[in-house]
Amino acid sequence: MALIPSQVLRLAILLSYFSILCNYKAIDMPAHQTYGGSWKFLTFIDLVIQAVFFGVCVLTDLSSLLTKGSECQEQERQLKKLISLRDWMMAVLAFPVGVHTTVLPFILIEMRTTHHRYPSRLCGLMAVCSFAIGYVLWMCWVHHITGVWVYPLLDRISPVAKIFFFTSLTALISVYYILGEILNSYIWDSPKGVLETEKPKAD
Repeated sequence: MALIPSQVLRLAILLSYFSILCNYKAIDMPAHQTYGGSWKFLTFIDLVIQAVFFGVCVLTDLSSLLTKGSECQEQERQLKKLISLRDWMMAVLAFPVGVHTTVLPFILIEMRTTHHRYPSRLCGLMAVCSFAIGYVLWMCWVHHITGVWVYPLLDRISPVAKIFFFTSLTALISVYYILGEILNSYIWDSPKGVLETEKPKAD
């Protein structure tokens, strides 16, 4: 049995993200006052993703607790939808996007304590690439409106180098997705990897 229940860990992580976001928004930075605000930066977007993800995790824990022992099929269906959303967010957003920042330890704790079902690799890669392309288009739009790139490096490189940079960003996040899938499989496909308190339920 774990020293700290996974449900308590998730709640503590969620509260820590709320605290970080509040402090982040309180920082008076000129870049935060320009077009796009804090949403221009991948770091801030990642913080929001992590907070929403762990919020879904906590909501899933609460729903699981409330429906425990219940024979209501509708409640069971709603719980399964929450679990599916949680797993999808973990696979497509929380792990691939969070790998580039200091939030990685929290994600690894979550992966180690809870079994997450990944979508098919094709669907997962399409989703994570859509996120990467969406962020690239958002950066280009901000530059179109303001004439300034979100990251100063982009001002110093040629158009061809920019295309290479954007392509590399999309490829890298795809690699992170596959890494998360492999790591999740390594932890949970082995009998030793399944914790007694968090064994995946049989369908």
